Amino acid sequence: MAAAKKAVLGPLVGAVDQGTSSTRFLVFNSKTAELLSHHQVEIKQEFPREGWVEQDPKEILQSVYECIEKTCEKLGQLNIDISNIKAIGVSNQRETTVVWDKLTGEPLYNAVVWLDLRTQSTVENLYKRIPGNNNFVKSLTGGVNGGVHCTDVTNASRTMLFNIHSLEWDKELCDFFGIPMEILPNVRSSSEIYGLMKISHSLKAGALEGVPISGCLGDQSAALVGQMCFQDGQAKNTYGTGCFLLCNTGHKCVFSEHGLLTTVAYKLGRDKPVYYALEGSVAIAGAVIRWLRDNLGIIKSSEEIEKLAKEVGTSYGCYFVPAFSGLYAPYWEPSARGIICGLTQFTNKCHIAFAALEAVCFQTREILDAMNRDCGIPLSHLQVDGGMTSNKILMQLQADILYIPVVKPSMPETTALGAAMAAGAAEGVGVWSLEPEDLSAVTMERFEPQINAEESEIRYSTWKKAVMKSMGWVTTQSPESGDPSIFCSLPLGIFIVSSMVMLIGARYISGIP
Repeated sequence: MAAAKKAVLGPLVGAVDQGTSSTRFLVFNSKTAELLSHHQVEIKQEFPREGWVEQDPKEILQSVYECIEKTCEKLGQLNIDISNIKAIGVSNQRETTVVWDKLTGEPLYNAVVWLDLRTQSTVENLYKRIPGNNNFVKSLTGGVNGGVHCTDVTNASRTMLFNIHSLEWDKELCDFFGIPMEILPNVRSSSEIYGLMKISHSLKAGALEGVPISGCLGDQSAALVGQMCFQDGQAKNTYGTGCFLLCNTGHKCVFSEHGLLTTVAYKLGRDKPVYYALEGSVAIAGAVIRWLRDNLGIIKSSEEIEKLAKEVGTSYGCYFVPAFSGLYAPYWEPSARGIICGLTQFTNKCHIAFAALEAVCFQTREILDAMNRDCGIPLSHLQVDGGMTSNKILMQLQADILYIPVVKPSMPETTALGAAMAAGAAEGVGVWSLEPEDLSAVTMERFEPQINAEESEIRYSTWKKAVMKSMGWVTTQSPESGDPSIFCSLPLGIFIVSSMVMLIGARYISGIP
C-alpha cells in the first residue's frame, strides 16, 4: 500500500510554552495562525514547608522533550510533514530560580518557584524583591556541548539586575547583589535567531534538528504579542496559575503610583525599538482551582469548578481571598494569608467554588482600577486569554465585576502564539509577517455585563472588606531563627538568574548517552 501523502500547509512554526502548572509544545500555520496540534504535560509542585513552592528542574526539562516528541507524533498521524516547521519560539514562566553546576548541568536543588516566600525576611531587609527567570535556549541548542547562553530583554527585565533603559546588565546592581556579570547570559532581542535545535535523530522530533530557535519571551510578554496588543494603551489579562494584566505603554516607561510594575514588553528584532508595559500581578488565580482539587478534594478535575458554580449561581455572601503567598498587586502585602469568610450553615462546596471564581475576578478588578488610574484612560473592554477563559461562568462574572465587556479569542493559546509569531518573524526566518495588514483576523467571543452597576459595586466593596481581614496574619521569621537553607541567602538563591534549565539534561538533547 502506498504511503499516505503528507499534507502541505506552508511554513509552520512551533512554540514551547513552559508555564508554572504545565508545559506545552504547539505548532501553528504561520499564514493563518491556526493551531494544528499540541501536547501538554502537567508539572508537579512541591510544598516542603509553609510558604515554600518548588519544582523538579529535571522534570520540567523532560516535560519539554516529551511535549515536542508527542506533538511531532500527532502531526505525523495527521499526515503533516514536520519538516515544514521552520522556526521554534520559547515562552517561559518568569522569575523561577535554580542553582546549577555549569560543568555538569546538574541542579544543586529544586527550582524555587516565583510563588515561594522563603527569602521574605531577606527581601524585607533590602526592601526589594529579587526574582530570577527561566531560559531553555541553551539546553535546546546543545547545553554543555556548545549551547548558546542567552536570554531576551523581557526575561532579563525581571531579574532586578537589568537596566530597562539601556537594555544591558547593570554593573551597579550586580555589584550590590554580589552577582558576577560574567555568569549572566547574553541579552538579545525577543525575535532573532539564537541558535539551532540539537535533538536525537532516534526520536520522531529528530527532524527538527537544525531548526532555528528564533523567538524568546517571558510568558506574559508572549501573551501580549499573541493578543496583538502592539499599540500604546492596548491591554490583555492572562488567567493561568496567577493572573497578569499588561498594558502596552509604547516606547516610554510609565512608572506606577498605584502598585503596578514597569517592565519590558518586547523587542521584536535586533534593530527594532523596545516597547514597555505596566503590569499588575495576581499570585493565585488558576492555582486556587488546583488547591480546591488537590488540597480540599471538593472537585476531581479543574473543569468541575464550572459545574459546581453553575448549580448555585451565587456565593451566598461567601468571600474567598486566596492569599496563599501573600497579596501581590496592588497591595504587595506579604503578611496576608488566605481566608474564607461570610460562612453560614447554608454554605456548601458549590458556594465556595463560586467564591473562588469570584476571587479571580475581584483581584483582576483591583489591578484594572490601578491600571486605569496610572494610564489616565479607562479601558473600554478587556482582552483575555489563558486556560481559565474556557470557563464561561468565570468570564461572565468578570464582565459583571469589571462592568465592561470581556473579549476572548476563540483560540486561547495566545502565549504560545506570541512566541511563535516572534520566532516566525525573525530576520533570517521571515515566515510570519507582523505588519498590521497581514495579521490574521481573530474570532472573538464577547461577554457583556449582565448586572447593574450598583450591584457590581456592592459586591466589590464587600470583597475589599474581606481583603483587609486577610492582612497581618503572619510576621516574618528571620533566617537565623529557622532551619538553615542556602536559599536564605539572596545572592546565592538567584546565583544563575537566567539559566534555570540551560544545561540540565543537555546530553539527552544532543543525543549523547
